[in-house]
Amino acid sequence: MPNSRKLWERFKLRVGARAGLRSLSQAVEALLEEGVAERVVAEELPKMLAAPAPLGVKPVKPKVPTDAGRAVRELRRSGEV
Repeated sequence: MPNSRKLWERFKLRVGARAGLRSLSQAVEALLEEGVAERVVAEELPKMLAAPAPLGVKPVKPKVPTDAGRAVRELRRSGEV
């Protein structure tokens, strides 16, 4: 526990001095959320991988006429690509 206390004090001083008390609270909240997210992913990912993937893929047509070649040429001409 003493190491945890030292770590907390160092963290508090570094974040608090750099960005203020509100940022310290936000930094702690972000770390907690990250830890929870990691745990949820670690628990749920194996379940997702064990389930069969949906195989039904049906093609769809665009609702409006499109010309990808023309769009790419225009982008290249304008220098954006």
